[in-house]
Amino acid sequence: MRRQPVRSSAIASVGYDPGTAVLEVEFRSSDRYRYYAVPPSVHRAFVEAPSVGRYFQEHIRDRYPVEQL
Repeated sequence: MRRQPVRSSAIASVGYDPGTAVLEVEFRSSDRYRYYAVPPSVHRAFVEAPSVGRYFQEHIRDRYPVEQL
């Protein structure tokens, strides 16, 4: 999945596939995770958030099925 870099001290890049509603997050530690059933509006708000890390903690982490890659 193609990811785009984001401005965050914890998150390096974010990718999204609207066809499958899969969000991929790469952390600065190089860990990668896929989150499933993420609506397009959540992805859009995530990458546009003033604090990507805070948005992730409040709206994505522990809210969607996840798989570590």
